[in-house]
Amino acid sequence: MTMKLYGLAMSTCTSKVITCLHEHGAEFELVPVNLQNGEHKQPAFLAKNPFGQIPALDDGDLTLFESRAISTYVAEKFKGSGCDLLRSQNPKEAALVKAWMEVESQQFSPAISSIFYQFIIVPSMYGGSPNQMIIDESSAKLGKVLDVYEKRLSSSKYLAGDFYNLADLHHLSYIYYLMKTPYGKLINERPRVRAWWEDISSRPAFKKVAAGLTLGDKN
Repeated sequence: MTMKLYGLAMSTCTSKVITCLHEHGAEFELVPVNLQNGEHKQPAFLAKNPFGQIPALDDGDLTLFESRAISTYVAEKFKGSGCDLLRSQNPKEAALVKAWMEVESQQFSPAISSIFYQFIIVPSMYGGSPNQMIIDESSAKLGKVLDVYEKRLSSSKYLAGDFYNLADLHHLSYIYYLMKTPYGKLINERPRVRAWWEDISSRPAFKKVAAGLTLGDKN
């Protein structure tokens, strides 16, 4: 049975999972969820994700939600093919991957997601104006996180070590959108962070995904 991933290619969360699937060459079917007509709030979808958020995954007798949980499952299931994103055969490396996945989730994502929402989602989906105060506060928080990254990347090629891993992958879609805004300077002003971004965003798996990250693009 082919896995079914419910979500949208342009979604930051769905695209994390798609990138992971491409890293492993895994077969899957992307099932679009119509957010505008509230499909994600209907019983059929809520049975897959009770919080009404994309993405959700059906894999036989397993239904899973939350993008980080899904990508971790995919990386474990297909660890024998493609890139070893979890380093599960090496306890020390695996622990570092988990640590930096927590950093991405708890430190990086809250800051950058606010910039993304205000600068891209508010104008493109709601026709509103960004709240500059929120953007400024979030930019300051993100800058502090990226300062930590800059220091970390002085001693390793990637966040968890000298190997590409799931913690790096989880940063891709948000930074891709950030680089479409003036706040891409937060990446470019830090040479090691910039080099890391240029490295991870050049991977073939993400290049397949990047074409679909079209939120905020003008026709």
